[in-house]
Amino acid sequence: MALLEIRSLSKVYQRDSQAIPVFENIDLDIDTGEFLVLMGPSGSGKTTLLNLIAGLDEPTTGAIIVGGEEVTAMSRRQLAAWRSDHVGFIFQLYNLLPVLTAYQNVELPLLLTHLSKKERREHVMTALDVVGLSDRADHFPRQLSGGQEQRVAIGRAIVSDPTLILADEPTGDLDAKSADEILTLMQRLNREFDKTILLVTHDQRAAERGEAIMHLDKGVLTR
Repeated sequence: MALLEIRSLSKVYQRDSQAIPVFENIDLDIDTGEFLVLMGPSGSGKTTLLNLIAGLDEPTTGAIIVGGEEVTAMSRRQLAAWRSDHVGFIFQLYNLLPVLTAYQNVELPLLLTHLSKKERREHVMTALDVVGLSDRADHFPRQLSGGQEQRVAIGRAIVSDPTLILADEPTGDLDAKSADEILTLMQRLNREFDKTILLVTHDQRAAERGEAIMHLDKGVLTR
């Protein structure tokens, strides 16, 4: 059953009087528990598509439906609440706050919820345990390697048990060994925890970890 449904999705940026299309009339289904990889050259719209799915940007036309809810019909306030419950975003550059510990960085999304401090702690320590960093909870980002920082970022992405994990070049800033460990962790999230993952990459080695690969190039999406 499709968790994510994209129908006739188009995105056109307006620059002065010039219309710049990123892609037009894209259709895509991602099933619950699927690990799909999206490849394509720089500037092909891969990140734009992730941002649209997460409700961080608005499409020009078309619909995005996640778990039966039409994301593209939500108000900004509804989107913020929906995103905190349903989307885990993993970025290339970690986006950790340097003044917070690993524990505090992972806890951030939970501060928007109604969980008690005790419940938040249980969630955070579970997430840190899953990414193999429960012994680094009190370390600051500067005290961690790049691979460990990305693990913290993944912990932050999964701490609210999201419906969908969106990963934008998560290994792009890592050495080969760290990248391999991150990809193994993402496979584990998919296989052991049945997480639905959409991974954007231009790295063929990373792409091979997914169950299926699609290509976005010149506005056209193909398998």
